[in-house]
Order: sequence, then structure tokens, then C-alpha cells
Amino acid sequence: MTVETELAAEVAAVTLDKPADDHAASDASDDEPSSTTTPAEGAAAPKKKKKKSKKKKSKPTAQTEPPSIGLSKFFPDAKYPEGEICEYTDDDNRFRTTSEEKRYLDRMNYDPLNDLRKAAETHRKVRQYAQKYIRPGLTTTEIAETIENAARALAEGDGLEAGVGFPTGLSLNHVAAHYTPNAGDTTVLQYDDVMKVDIGVHVNGRIVDSAFTVSFDPKYDKLLEAVKDATNTGVREAGIDVRMSDIGAAIQEVMESYEAEFDGKTHQVKAIRNLNGHNIRHYLIHGDKSVPIVKNNDQTKMEEGETFAIETFGSTGKGYVHSSGECSHYSRDADAGHVPLRLNKAKTLLSTIDKNFGTLPFCRRYLDRLGEDKYLLALKNLVQAGVINEYPPLVDVKGCKTAQFEHTIVLRPTCKEVVSRGDDF
Repeated sequence: MTVETELAAEVAAVTLDKPADDHAASDASDDEPSSTTTPAEGAAAPKKKKKKSKKKKSKPTAQTEPPSIGLSKFFPDAKYPEGEICEYTDDDNRFRTTSEEKRYLDRMNYDPLNDLRKAAETHRKVRQYAQKYIRPGLTTTEIAETIENAARALAEGDGLEAGVGFPTGLSLNHVAAHYTPNAGDTTVLQYDDVMKVDIGVHVNGRIVDSAFTVSFDPKYDKLLEAVKDATNTGVREAGIDVRMSDIGAAIQEVMESYEAEFDGKTHQVKAIRNLNGHNIRHYLIHGDKSVPIVKNNDQTKMEEGETFAIETFGSTGKGYVHSSGECSHYSRDADAGHVPLRLNKAKTLLSTIDKNFGTLPFCRRYLDRLGEDKYLLALKNLVQAGVINEYPPLVDVKGCKTAQFEHTIVLRPTCKEVVSRGDDF
């Protein structure tokens, strides 16, 4: 027998013996107590607990009144609605609609434009409620705070990240602009009043500036119609490479073609010649360009990528305003460098302003809301030092009525977008 044959025989023997050993081991294990317990006969087996499925939060179907639900709840993908899209129709800019290069630039600018659209959607929802809410008998303080609280809630911010873009303007009758109530103001809205409601909303410093006028007596309808038509004319005429003088001339022609009859008199509606629209920059409500509402010789052109507030003011008075009354509007001067301040209170106040508003406009009510008190002397000191600019109310002659309408537009590389456009105006 060879060695290989002997090895094969031994392996076979081991294999044949193995089942017997395993069986013996099994018998031995049967004599030992089991380490696992089994339920007694007839006892119910323990029930398995069912995992509770987490319900997905559904987005709200309607906004509250007054508005209080943040817009992100309605737009979970964070893509906010476009405004009114207007294609460039002039020969020099018609190519932009289909240009791949301009479309690329559009895509590159998506994030700031989306922030602006969120601000615009906030504005639409807030003013939609304001138009239903505003009525004679309310104080201007009640109106302003209702609007501003809603803007903060929907924009989901209360400071430099988002929220109110500037103090809510509620200028009455001959007062054309820059009035918002200070603390202690008891002004009550009357049936015969004509009130300009100027609302600002920002998201990450992208500001939407849009305004409308409220009146309750139908006799003022023609005045409001004239100004709304003039604003829409300005929006239509605005575009890349358009001269400011041409926009102003078109606005004035439309505005002053209207007459308003009330109180036994016929009033020509006049464009307020020293009030203008303006470009809007990042965190700056007033940029370095003005959009006139009367004919002039300004040859400055609008340019690609710029944002403008197209606003017009009409008056049954002289059509010219001057500063008068207690100031409520202020803003940090963006060009002011370091200015040495002697008053400690002024230094503290400036720190509060920088932290909460930066270069966004603010009013006294906002300082009150932050817990500031006895600050008027410090505020005056900051104004005198040139660090803070003040904007007192702008008024025409007493007894006249003024109106305002305004939209924010963006001159995108491929089209003009009226971001603040809504079903109301």
C-alpha cells in the first residue's frame, strides 16, 4: 500500500466517525439547561410594538390675516415667483432675448434676484392685506405697525438679514413723502384723506420699494388714476440705454393730461418736479442715479443689471415740495468715514444703528422698539456730525392733495422684470 493510499484510508475513517461524535455532543447538550427561555405553553407571545410613522408636515394652504406665516413655508424649494416679464423690443436690445451669453449672465445672477423676488412676494401679500385693513378711524401708528410686523413675519427676518426695508410711509394729503408716525403721534385716518402707502421690504439687502395711494372718497379717483398711469408709463419706457430725460418727459406728458374735479373746482394734476425715482443698490435704497418725472436735460442712461424704483407723484397744488414738520426718517451715510464723536451716548446709539440697520433707513419707532430711550440729543449729534442723514416730511401747499404709485424693476441681461407687479397694480 502506498503512502497516499494509507492517508486516504485514514481520512475516510475520520469522516465516518464524525456523525457519531456530533450526535453524542448533541445528547450531552440536551442534558444541560438552555440559556434561552421559552414562553410557557398556552401563554401569549409578546406583541411587537409598531413604530409610529412620522407625519410629513404639509405646507399651509392659506396665509393668515394679518399675515404671519413665513414665505418659506409656502415655497419649500425656496424658488419665489417671477414678476412681470417684459422683453426688450428696441432694435439695439432685441437680441438679448435669445443670446446665450445674456442667458448665462441671467443664471449667474439668480441668487440675488431670487432674494429680490422673495421681498417682492412679501410686499404683494402685505399690501394685499393692507388694502383691506386700512380704513378711516385707524391711527397711522396702528397702520404702520401692522404693515411692518407682517413684513417681518413673511420675510422671516428682523434686521440686516431680512425684514423691513425702510420705515412705512403714510403721508397724508399735501404731505407727499417721508412721513411715518413717531412715538405719541395720535393722527387718525379720516374719510376725506388721501394717503400714500410706501412699503419697503428687503431680503439679504435686496430691497423692493413699491407704493400705492389710498382714498375713500371717489372724487379723488382721477388724481389716483393719473399717477398710476404715469408710473406705468415710466415702467414701460425704462430700459437698457434709455436716457433719464426721455423717461421724465413721457411721465410728465401722461400725468399732466389728467384733470381732477372736486369741491367745485377743476384741478390739473401736476407732476411734482423735485421728486424722482432712483436706482437701488445692495442695502442702499437711494443709489447714485435719479429717474425724473418731468422733462429735463439729464442724459444719464440706464444700464444692464441695474435695479430701479420707478415712482411718480402727482399734486393738485404747486407741484413742488419742501421740507416741513417733525422728522421721523433717518439713515446712515454710506460715504461717511470715521468721525470722532464726543458724546458717549452718540457712540452707543451709532453702534445700535450699525448693528441693526447698517445703511438701511430707520425711524424713531424702530429705536424705541430696540429699547433705546432719551436718544434725541445723541441722534441730533450724529446728524450734525454728518454720520446720519435726516429726511423730514416733504410737503406741497396746504389744502392740496398728492398721490404716489411706485414699482421696482430689474434690467436683467435678457429682459426687464417688474418684480413688484401684482394683480392690484
